[in-house]
Amino acid sequence: MSFSPGEFILPRPGGAPRISQKPIPGPAEAAFTKAFGSLLPPAKFLNTANGKAAYYELLPSLPGGNSDTPSRVLFIHGVQTPALGMLPLARALQTSFPHAHLVLVDLWGHGLSDTPTVPHDAGLFHQLLDALLDRLDWPSAHLVGFSFGGAITAGYVALRPSRVQSFTLVAPVGLLRSSDFSAEQQGHLRGDDEAAARKWILDFLEGGELVVPTDWKQRVEKGEVVAEAVREWQTREHPGHVASIIAIVRDGGVMDTHAEFLKAARTGIPSLAVLGELDDLCSERQLNQHGFANVAIILQVGHGVVRERVPEVAALVSDFWTKLGKASTD
Repeated sequence: MSFSPGEFILPRPGGAPRISQKPIPGPAEAAFTKAFGSLLPPAKFLNTANGKAAYYELLPSLPGGNSDTPSRVLFIHGVQTPALGMLPLARALQTSFPHAHLVLVDLWGHGLSDTPTVPHDAGLFHQLLDALLDRLDWPSAHLVGFSFGGAITAGYVALRPSRVQSFTLVAPVGLLRSSDFSAEQQGHLRGDDEAAARKWILDFLEGGELVVPTDWKQRVEKGEVVAEAVREWQTREHPGHVASIIAIVRDGGVMDTHAEFLKAARTGIPSLAVLGELDDLCSERQLNQHGFANVAIILQVGHGVVRERVPEVAALVSDFWTKLGKASTD
């Protein structure tokens, strides 16, 4: 069966059950590396009841490890830009923590992972984290979630506290309220007019029309991650990508996950939040109101802080992890 990125609509939570369909397969790894090189390690694939997901391991560069540094870290990306977008931060942290085993995952509908033809609620992504931790044989891990990955992380902490040693939220979404949107925009979230809804959601995610830099190939050749080019490639090459991101914005926890953030904070698991000063999707005040006191602000940057200010984000996370290690040995 062929799927049109402009027409396929995933089922909604609580809707009438559909006849079971196979997942929409993700692109081939060779197609991705042809466009963006081999910055990531070779993909590994996890087969689940919902589909096949890709993940990438940055193995320890020094053997052994010790009790005062993280040994297992999972990075969870946001909507649109897949695991590759988290690679610069992961590489920077790998330099400071050479004993750590770091893993990045392509969420459903992103990168090389399939698009399951089921509702894309938060539970679908929590199941993926469960399956990946089980595959890695990790009883628990330190989580680093960016944007939508931050909302997924908060929800996972709330549900599975025993599997989380610490968590870092970088520019998390989830604290937006759908009720704050206009009546027309709320209609788009409901799907009253699917064509108009798709356009509005894509514009909402991009802040306007997607513009790919003309020099993106030269920048990729230098080892840079050009997020706009990656997003355009997925839209063109992954037949389930657009359907996944529309479903995630509607049903995945991009909005109205206040209860999950409160519950995650109340677990007492050590946490850090990192925000760009100009981020209009999350604020320090919102996080404080939901129980997060350890919030760091990076000046003169917006929601793209995880890629645009890698050294500063890495320094904050490194300091957080180092203090955790010292606390465990006191």
